[in-house]
Amino acid sequence: MNRKKLPIGIQTFAKIREDDFYYVDKTPFALQLIDKGSQYFLSRPRRFGKSLFLDTLKELFEGNKALFHGLYAEKHWDWSLKFPVLHFSFGGGVLGSAADLQASLHEQLTFHEQVHGLPANFPDARSRFKTLIRTLAEQAGQRVVILIDEYDKPILDRIEEPQIAREMREGLKDFYSVIKEGDAHVRFAFLTGVSKFSKVSLFSGLNHLTDITIDARYSSLCGYTDADVDTVFAPEIEGMDRDEIRRWYNGYNWTGTAVYNPFDLLLLFDKRQFAPYWFETGTPTFLVKLLSRQGFFTPDLAKLQSGEALLSTFDVDHIAPEALLFQTGYLTIHKLSQPLLGQWVYELGYPNLEVESSLNVSLLAGLGANERVSFSNRLKLIELLRANDFCGLQTLFSAFFASIPHDWYRNNPIANYEGYWASVFYSHFAALGLDIQLEDTTNQGCIDMAVRFSGQVYLFEFKVVEHEPQGRALQQIKDRGYAEKYRADGQPIHLIGVEFSKEKRTVVGFAVETIPSLDAASVTHSHGGALGP
Repeated sequence: MNRKKLPIGIQTFAKIREDDFYYVDKTPFALQLIDKGSQYFLSRPRRFGKSLFLDTLKELFEGNKALFHGLYAEKHWDWSLKFPVLHFSFGGGVLGSAADLQASLHEQLTFHEQVHGLPANFPDARSRFKTLIRTLAEQAGQRVVILIDEYDKPILDRIEEPQIAREMREGLKDFYSVIKEGDAHVRFAFLTGVSKFSKVSLFSGLNHLTDITIDARYSSLCGYTDADVDTVFAPEIEGMDRDEIRRWYNGYNWTGTAVYNPFDLLLLFDKRQFAPYWFETGTPTFLVKLLSRQGFFTPDLAKLQSGEALLSTFDVDHIAPEALLFQTGYLTIHKLSQPLLGQWVYELGYPNLEVESSLNVSLLAGLGANERVSFSNRLKLIELLRANDFCGLQTLFSAFFASIPHDWYRNNPIANYEGYWASVFYSHFAALGLDIQLEDTTNQGCIDMAVRFSGQVYLFEFKVVEHEPQGRALQQIKDRGYAEKYRADGQPIHLIGVEFSKEKRTVVGFAVETIPSLDAASVTHSHGGALGP
């Protein structure tokens, strides 16, 4: 099979088609949207192909038929029609103030006016935009197509400076309201961004748009499906572990077909090695700060429930962690249910190994971990698990908690939450990309954390005590028979009760009981004063 060039970072449809790059045909989605409606909004995380899809729409409406040779649209679009297209983008650069935003709007408006030989008759961007839409429709004899890429980026770039972010929001809200006002002259409008702002803020001027973000029909509008990988990119996957590709990068889902992030796959095919390519393009410092400030229980990230309203609760003055995690791509939809009439429940979780591992590395910093110490701890943790060195595990985590400066504890109220201790423990394991089940249900209740590694099972139960260990964590595992669910696997099972002392700020109990095989007698180890067999 012939290999083509990889379109890494290319957002221009014409360049991809003319220079023989790989291209996954998204024109069926474009025609479906145009046929069923006229004005849409789509939220997707960064580097998912939103810009390329908008550019594809631009070339389609402008009637550049040659670019669509061999694609679905070639034989299913009326090429005799051409529409005037207004394409705005806020993807390039960072705007520092409301004045910078206005300058960007005027620059882009000037470009469109000059292309169509129109004068700038008004000093404000809103009036110029309104006039441009009406004049172009009259001049062309066809209604106007409006495409806006990264509509929210000016706000998100200043989200840590609320006053500036509010000014950006109001400026964009005023500008975008023109789209609704000019509806009679608009043939099609499509806005994309990372976040969906609350209806009462930025979206109050855009409430006429059809939001297709979690419409199952368009789940794979951006990104590559398994079928795309196996067909379009078939020459690239030769010699690679197909299951490992799925484990690392597949799993983003918006209630329909799951997809891969294109940026990840293209770099994987180019470099031929697994790495967190997408994650490394934007460290979520603001997200880590928000989760740390709110004392978010990080094990919940693997299995989080949310309502549809909460997923859209995002504004400068009120940012729901669930909405931010979902909209930015760190969590995705795993399951959709309707336990109550008219009320949908979304079960969220990590999309894949890349995000689970990389996000937990970043979260450790928000939990007080020094980056160098944290990296060293993870290397030791793998060695200790391989050797089943439980004494070493207790020493490792005790040393970690001891390494956190006293000032950090004093200045961070999350250290007083019981969930903080379990969060630190969990994030160390999750950062390694291990097979982890949280609150894994048995017929006797839920075990806090189950880890499968190297042909063995580790069952953890966490308790917080005031001073000395009491042995309650291990005893609970035994009393409730948590191990029974795992016996049929025939693998060694390690029951591990971990007790944290808020006063001493360390691990004070680390009791281990090992079940070597299905029929063998158990072997018990006791550390930190925990209860014996």
